[in-house]
Order: sequence, then structure tokens, then C-alpha cells
Amino acid sequence: MIWQFGAFALGSYLLGSLPIGLIIGRLLKGVDIREYGSGKTGMTNTLRTLGPRAAATVFLLDILKGVIPVLIAKWVSPDARLQVVAALAAILGHDFPIYAGFRGGRGVATSMGATAAMMPLLGPFIPLIGGLVLIPYRYASLMSIVGTVVSGGIVIALALTHRVPEAYAWYAVIAATLIVFLHRENIVRLRAGTEPKIGQGGKRRGKPQRISGQP
Repeated sequence: MIWQFGAFALGSYLLGSLPIGLIIGRLLKGVDIREYGSGKTGMTNTLRTLGPRAAATVFLLDILKGVIPVLIAKWVSPDARLQVVAALAAILGHDFPIYAGFRGGRGVATSMGATAAMMPLLGPFIPLIGGLVLIPYRYASLMSIVGTVVSGGIVIALALTHRVPEAYAWYAVIAATLIVFLHRENIVRLRAGTEPKIGQGGKRRGKPQRISGQP
């Protein structure tokens, strides 16, 4: 069983590390989207940099990076802990991709995919929760933070009432904490009233610092 956890942790991390936004930016416009906007590789920065079609593609593929490892884990073993390991490893891969100098996204879409794969009945409600925040306020970061916290709270409540495995609660706590932590700069800007709204803020960034080991 230990080897299964190790294999899923490694395999899920490597799958999650696929920098979809970076790849699409290179293919479509020959740019590194990390040099623009927020410097991240996820859907929101892709929208700012490459437009809605590219953003939709990135969003879907980033979701699949969370779905695929969890579904395989479900198929291999009934142990919910294996699903949690697969999910968290995929999220870490997305956030800190080995193929892209450990500069990735914030893991929101990948977390959504993993959560939906673990709890299919909850899946449709996650974008609904996000939409209730995004439509009136138009802050993608606020949508991500609130949606993550609310969804995580629902998962924890389900675990406490024994409707889902206890391991899912640990997943919710870790995934939500990581996402909120990676949005810490956004939280500062939201409080200061300087956070760009959806589709805004796609200007070129200053020259990024060279990361050790990155070409």
C-alpha cells in the first residue's frame, strides 16, 4: 500500500506540473504568460494575456489535471486517502511545476476538478458558488478565495456528519489553506482597492528574477 501512495504522489505531481497556460501561450503567441499580469499560468492570467478561448482551454485542462488522478485512484483502491494524496499532489504540481521552474498557478481549477472527482454531487455547486461572487464583484481572486473557503467548509461539514470519508476533510483543509495562501497578495490588493477586475491587469511585468536551475 505504501508504494501505491508514493506512486500516486509522484505521478499526480508530474501530471499536475504540466504548465498548460505556459504551453498555450508559447503556441499561440510565442509568449511566456508569467511575464504578464499576475505572473501565474492559470485561467485568469490566460484570459488577461491571451483571451477567452485560450482561457477556457486552460481552465478545462487544468480541471482535468485534478480529475484524472483522483478517478484513477478510485479505480485502483477504495481507500479515500489515496484519492487525497493524488489530489493534493496534482495541486502542488500545478502550483509548483517541475517543468516550469516551479512557477505555476494557484491551483483553483485543479482543486475544483479533484473535488468534483471525489464528490460528483458537490461538483456542480462549486462554479455556482464562484459565480455568485464573480458576477456582482468581477474579482476573480475574490471568487477563488470565497469559493474555496465555502466549498471547503461544505466538505468538512459532510465529513463531520459522516456523509463523506474523513480524509476528504483533511484534503479540504489543506487545499483551501494553500489556495488562500497563494492569494495573499490579492487579499492585500482587495483590501486596498487596487485589485484588477476580471480581464484587467494584463500588462507586461518587470523582468522576472532568474530562478536557480531555470533556463
